[in-house]
Amino acid sequence: MLFSIKPLTFAFDFNVINDTKIKYMEIKRDLYLKKLIDRQHNGMIKVITGMRRCGKSYLVFNIFQNYLKSQGVDSQHIIQVNLENRRNKKLRNPDVLLEYIDSLMTDSQMYYILLDEVQLVDEFEDVLNSYLSIPNADVYVTGSNAKFLSKDVITEFRGRGDEVKMYPLSFAEFMSEYKGSEQLGLDEYMMYGGLPQILSQKSEEQKISYLKNLFTETYIKDIKERYKIRHEEELEELLNIISSSIGSLTNPAKLVNTFKSVKNVTIAPDTVKSYLDYLCDSFLVEKVMRYDVKGKKYIDTPYKYYFTDMGLRNARINFRQDEKPHLMENLIFNELLIRGFNVDVGVVPIVYIGEDKKQHRTQLEIDFVCNQGSKRYYIQSAFRMENEEKRKQEQASLLKVNDSFKKIIITGEECLVHRNEHGFTTMSIYDFLLNPNSLEL
Repeated sequence: MLFSIKPLTFAFDFNVINDTKIKYMEIKRDLYLKKLIDRQHNGMIKVITGMRRCGKSYLVFNIFQNYLKSQGVDSQHIIQVNLENRRNKKLRNPDVLLEYIDSLMTDSQMYYILLDEVQLVDEFEDVLNSYLSIPNADVYVTGSNAKFLSKDVITEFRGRGDEVKMYPLSFAEFMSEYKGSEQLGLDEYMMYGGLPQILSQKSEEQKISYLKNLFTETYIKDIKERYKIRHEEELEELLNIISSSIGSLTNPAKLVNTFKSVKNVTIAPDTVKSYLDYLCDSFLVEKVMRYDVKGKKYIDTPYKYYFTDMGLRNARINFRQDEKPHLMENLIFNELLIRGFNVDVGVVPIVYIGEDKKQHRTQLEIDFVCNQGSKRYYIQSAFRMENEEKRKQEQASLLKVNDSFKKIIITGEECLVHRNEHGFTTMSIYDFLLNPNSLEL
């Protein structure tokens, strides 16, 4: 059966001023609504994961629930429990929660069970598994601490957990409510990121305060509590190093040397690796492997890290570094993940004759190799291509790839989408971010 998706939204209800309610801010998030619709009645537990404050709760309790009602689902067949609400504290007991849900399922029609902050329930895995064998129960859950957000959580559901990963606002979603120009909007997005609440902060001071407090009191606190971090200063310093070098090649051994040379601190490589894994498991950062395009194999080390939200990254380093080429590279990476691509850093080994008349081996890098099913794209991020030398530099690695997959250069300059004599497509960052089908242009 085909469904037509109505333009459902993400909304903020602002305060009442002078007895006049400010108009709702509405942000369409139909990408994630469609993912939930596609997973209806699949016999699996739908686990909505993603970094805190990216909109998971609103997606389930408002956007998805409104969709169900628009399709004729009676409200009595939508069972929703916000376990963070103090009034529902007794439902954090697993047996009490099970009894409560069971008491509301009074017939054989389909029931939609929507649970928010389910990690507050003891043995929540057992609670959810209890509904896997009930044919008229369709379960959707979210959670917002590091324990629940861990990437391995769906393995707890006997292989029947279906993950829907949610991200902060894309640039297109951000611009749907931003009132300025695309150029100013991109500057704002690069600086303060795409957490939905940022759009309700009116001043730079409010945005900075919100992001700094969120990073310290929410994300880092969760990691420290879950993993019982003993060397808190080392974790904090590792965050500073990663934040200051987004998109740079690194590995635990290199980071250990940085600790020693810069901070005169000795730390074990295994400890650094564990800390990096914790940051990835909490969706603060993403680790990206290198892929040998010609040899068709992965290169174990070094690798790169990108931040899931640029505002949080900038808050971590006190908004000191505003290197737009690196920020743009990070944003392109995030957009590719939002669009569902598997993304690697491409490596192209080459052999050349040096001035000594001898053969030498080196590697050229392709910023992103993007795969989705049978599709593949090679993408270079080039903030500026101000002269022919720079243009040749950006094209060099792409010229060494001998296959028919599309090669794309994304630039920070405004330009018309065009294809050069080599068949490479060049487009602006605005065309790429604002057109969901930009890779097909």
